[in-house]
Amino acid sequence: MMTTMRLPDGRDVQAIDLANGRMTARVLTLGAIVQDLRMTGVDHPLVLGCPDISNYLDEGMYIGALVGRCANRIAGASICMDGQRHDLDANFRGRHTLHGGHDGTAVHIWQVQDCQTDHVTLGLTLPDGHMGFPGEISISARIALQDDGLVIDISATTDRATPCNIVHHGYFDLDGQGDISRHRLKVNAARYLPVDDDLIPLGHPATVSETAFDFRQSRILGDLAVDHNFCLQDAKTIRQVARLHGENGLSMVVETDAVGLQVYNGAHFSGLRGLGGRIYGPRAGLALETQAWPGAVGRPDFPDVILRRDDTYHHHMAYRFSQTA
Repeated sequence: MMTTMRLPDGRDVQAIDLANGRMTARVLTLGAIVQDLRMTGVDHPLVLGCPDISNYLDEGMYIGALVGRCANRIAGASICMDGQRHDLDANFRGRHTLHGGHDGTAVHIWQVQDCQTDHVTLGLTLPDGHMGFPGEISISARIALQDDGLVIDISATTDRATPCNIVHHGYFDLDGQGDISRHRLKVNAARYLPVDDDLIPLGHPATVSETAFDFRQSRILGDLAVDHNFCLQDAKTIRQVARLHGENGLSMVVETDAVGLQVYNGAHFSGLRGLGGRIYGPRAGLALETQAWPGAVGRPDFPDVILRRDDTYHHHMAYRFSQTA
């Protein structure tokens, strides 16, 4: 089923309801946002979402959206490619670029390319020079439900070399209590990227050993301040990279072919009205964003983040849920 809503700026947004077995979801053409995700037998949403879609343009920015063309932060809001400097939109603290700039993929209306009961494919093209990035980029995202969860496959092409890192920015709450600090997390990563006060990577990956970021064994999140990239093992093969456990017996595994996983505990939430009348405060949901490493442009020691002409970008991610008694 597809329904139409309208943003305050007059743009129409399609809301697409999907279903498959135990799973249901609502996907918006605004930002390719997964607005809601439910599982039979669980009496609360599995994700954070905004019932008022206008909130996705302000305090609900990025929740459940596909962010890009280059997700995460680019230091100094500039890049140098093929000997040419490109100044980007400095939308983060007035000096860095975040999630492709203020007019990134999260606030665009995507076009429906295909829609079936259990999946929808959405497309978006950004022109050369958009937010300062070189190259026209065409993106396609297939958002599908399987009986055990949500699967997203993204592809992209360009007519000129450009950074490409398109990421699903969902926030998960397995207990529905509005606080994920009692969730348990496991991440299959022996290294992570330390960051400065602007959340810009400081340099080379560091070992997680004897740090607060060692999640190689499942443990409680607590009040850890985390907004960091974990450097995943067995890069570019589809594998399980993380597992999240709620206190209610519900768990979720994350599968991807990406080289990194950004873990963020939603510390910035401060009273946003969410699904089911919930009010989202700090740590209302946990973001587990499969991605390229932030700061990779111009870093030959980091996995390559540049999409080149005649190549195709591919990014697969799946969030699979199971319930124990």
